[in-house]
Amino acid sequence: MKEKEVLDMDIKAMCANGPLIFDGAMGTMIQMKGIGENIVPEQYNISHPEEIESIHRAYVEAGSQVITANTFGANPIKLSKAGLSVEQVIRAGIACAKRAAGTRAKVALCVGPTGKLMAPFGDLTFEAAYEIFADQVRIGQEAGADLILIETMSDLYEAKAAVLAAKQETKLPVICTMTFEKSGKTLMGTDPESLITVLEGLGVDGLGLNCSLGPAQALAIVEDFVKVSQLPILLQPNAGLPKAGGEGYDTGPEEFAKIGLRLAELGVEMLGGCCGTTPDYIRALRTQLAGVTSKKRQVAGETVVASSRKTVVFDKFVAIGQNINPSGRKDLTEAIISGDIDRLYNEAELQVAAGADILDINLATGRVEEHGILRQVIEYIQSMLYTPLQIDSADPSVLELGARIYNGKPILNSVNGSESSMEQVFPIAKKYGACLIALTIDDHGVADTAEKRYEIASRIVREAEAYGIEKRNIIVDCVVQSLAYSPKAYTEALRAVSMVKDLGVKTCLGIGNLSFGLRDRENIDAVFLAMAMGYGLDSAIMKVTAKQSNMVLNTFKYLQETSRMLSF
Repeated sequence: MKEKEVLDMDIKAMCANGPLIFDGAMGTMIQMKGIGENIVPEQYNISHPEEIESIHRAYVEAGSQVITANTFGANPIKLSKAGLSVEQVIRAGIACAKRAAGTRAKVALCVGPTGKLMAPFGDLTFEAAYEIFADQVRIGQEAGADLILIETMSDLYEAKAAVLAAKQETKLPVICTMTFEKSGKTLMGTDPESLITVLEGLGVDGLGLNCSLGPAQALAIVEDFVKVSQLPILLQPNAGLPKAGGEGYDTGPEEFAKIGLRLAELGVEMLGGCCGTTPDYIRALRTQLAGVTSKKRQVAGETVVASSRKTVVFDKFVAIGQNINPSGRKDLTEAIISGDIDRLYNEAELQVAAGADILDINLATGRVEEHGILRQVIEYIQSMLYTPLQIDSADPSVLELGARIYNGKPILNSVNGSESSMEQVFPIAKKYGACLIALTIDDHGVADTAEKRYEIASRIVREAEAYGIEKRNIIVDCVVQSLAYSPKAYTEALRAVSMVKDLGVKTCLGIGNLSFGLRDRENIDAVFLAMAMGYGLDSAIMKVTAKQSNMVLNTFKYLQETSRMLSF
């Protein structure tokens, strides 16, 4: 396939004139045809290509504009049971779909879950999953697929591996859908907002949900999607819920199509079916949606980070716990060197209990290789806590490792205004969809005035946008220095915070830096943080304890009240 042909396919453009119609269930149709009882349905691409092609053609004739190849389980874990190769099955599956589609429909390579649990709940590592998916998508592109549909994922970590593989190994558009329970979360506990945050960050072209639920049951979850996602949404529900006795589903084609119309009116731009749906469902859906334009959604992009189960939006003050940092702490340094992961986890747990919204992870001791210990700490903490993480290192390769293996959308700490820093860190942030702490430092060091810090911040924002990094993913650290170093340290930092906010980015300060080398640090930090919040500070890297939080809150309230009284 020519590169231009691949790059010219635009999912948003295809949805511009009305909902894009996908196909229905492949497995249901195979069962109805009674082809046989082979170990894996993907085997029929080779043993019964005419039957598979006829199923695809039936969907095209019913009105499907996108059909998915019979490659859902075409991975080595599942195909090994039938003694088939991934390449053989995928090439045959794409060929069947292409013959049926002709010029009337696009063909999606269908990529499903591997069938194994991801570590730490199973034995499939992130890198092993990536390689499985990378092989599938490379073959799919070579075979002529028009796009990649990653579907029926229940584990966001596995979905991340698949999306990264598709984005890095091909030039094809990528859509990813996950399967939700009645609870409104996936089987592994991911909510719609966290899913959207992570997948949008990774650069998918569309996202949504499929399987498990019927269209009526999916309505409430879809409402969350249309409020948060800036991307086209795909919904492929089942034909309702299974009937008692296990024979069929409770929603017929006409009712399915009527609910499809309601979904389009909510703002869903792509619709199709999953288990139990047939060409009759797609035909009814196409008829119901004839001439209908999906509701235009205007979703404001916000600064947001997420773990697999928790999203933090920078719409109020965000506390970033700094305690997992060996600087000046002999106990933590020893824990990192000895590999005492439990000790580091306990530090994380204490900060979460005290109210930390995000946890900063800095493991640089100068005495142990960062990559190995970082992997252990991230994998352990993310398996136990759902507070989003900030990966903190002066080594860009450590930042990349953290962004890659983290099951979520992290913050990377940090980039600065030097050309070398931006050239090394910006591609990492773009690739993994991370937020960035941007320090107002350049080759000359920390700028001594607020105006110079504003200039550095402006340059960082401008360069970041050239890399495709949006302003909402930049958090500018206006760099406060110690009062022991300069009596103007806090005034210039506060002025810089106020000025930088005009750039349309969020702001941050390392609060403890101000009191470094002084006595009574907790009180100094509390007063300074309260003042900074009054200047509009959005977040702070700080020591998070219950005592400190109470001090800051009381000081902030006092300063607000004093300001109010003095205004009369």
